[in-house]
Amino acid sequence: MADEATEKLIMATIDKIRPFLQRDGGDIDYVGFRDGIVYVSMVGACNGCSMAGEDISAGVEIILMEEVPGVMAVKADGIPEDIMTDYLRRKQEEALKDTGITPDYGKTL
Repeated sequence: MADEATEKLIMATIDKIRPFLQRDGGDIDYVGFRDGIVYVSMVGACNGCSMAGEDISAGVEIILMEEVPGVMAVKADGIPEDIMTDYLRRKQEEALKDTGITPDYGKTL
């Protein structure tokens, strides 16, 4: 798992890139980081776009590799299950934050 300083730097760098993707109706979400690989999710117009792979390799990956020590690649597929589970949990908590509902992950229905 990435240390907190590296994750903050990755997210700050992605925040710099985000406006360029948003101009075309797309966006990028930080999913996680492990073993030099930053995992992202392309959303909005970027999700399923034929140019998304090029945006990642020719843009996002190069910028992250230049600005964040230890980043060797950026991937939007092949995300390890535990990283994806943590990402989905974070997204759910963000969505519920304003409702005042606290998820109880230990309960079964």
